[in-house]
Amino acid sequence: MEFLSQKKGFLGFDAIQNKDPRVIVVPFGLEKTVSYGGGTKNGPKEIIKASHQVELYDEELKKEPYREIGIKTIKPFPIKKKIGQALDQLSKINEKIIANNKFPLVFGGEHSITPGAIKPFIDKYNEITLLHFDAHADLRESYQGEKFSHASAIKRCLDFKNVKVVSFGIRNLSKPEMDFYNDNRDRIEIFWGKDKKTWDLSQLNKFFKGKKTYITFDVDGFDASIMPATGTPEPGGLLWEDVLPIIKKVCQISNIVGADINELAPIKNFDSYNFLVAKLAYKILAYTFEFKN
Repeated sequence: MEFLSQKKGFLGFDAIQNKDPRVIVVPFGLEKTVSYGGGTKNGPKEIIKASHQVELYDEELKKEPYREIGIKTIKPFPIKKKIGQALDQLSKINEKIIANNKFPLVFGGEHSITPGAIKPFIDKYNEITLLHFDAHADLRESYQGEKFSHASAIKRCLDFKNVKVVSFGIRNLSKPEMDFYNDNRDRIEIFWGKDKKTWDLSQLNKFFKGKKTYITFDVDGFDASIMPATGTPEPGGLLWEDVLPIIKKVCQISNIVGADINELAPIKNFDSYNFLVAKLAYKILAYTFEFKN
């Protein structure tokens, strides 16, 4: 793997790293199955670019988390043209990262990346729980003839028998997806977007305490008012202050092993949306390593 210089990588800091980095950022702008708006292939580079404007001091944690974590960013590389091969390619990259006891943070691209991203964790652990933020359930068996569609991302993850999913912010799904959810309540829990004012986060202990957890964050989980830069924006979604307590709590009670953030479709001259995702990525890392045993 080739890496960007520290100044050009995620967060763009100049400080010399005196420690071995614990996080490897993987830019993987896969865009093969988008069904409405396009542009997700440009997501990774714009997240990294925007991250150079993120303040490195975290006022909540009262520190500069990056100094304790150590972060390196893989240099952008060609992605395989066929989606199945692309997912295998990402799987092999993450396999190499975790073999070296590093934490992979993947920037998509479309949400179809997640089954490939989690494959090495599936092979390594007896059980993986996905913390899934999204407007859509992504439980279709296929969409427009493609079983690896972004609309089937979570269904493909559930093809692995040792995966469970807890989803937040869902507010758009098909009847077959609802039927699949009802038939698989032992493996899928949904915190519906419409109910966010009454969510009981104490329930998170039941699903995540002591578990190996992988975070997959589709940015259309955010409300369209703060995140229109995505292919399938939805009203009625999550705000920044809805999301952070969930991530923080899960980081406190479980072992976060990896993460991906996907479906950013940058809009020219509207950098605030890219910045929001960059800040989210840094916050996920800050919480993950603040509470890691």
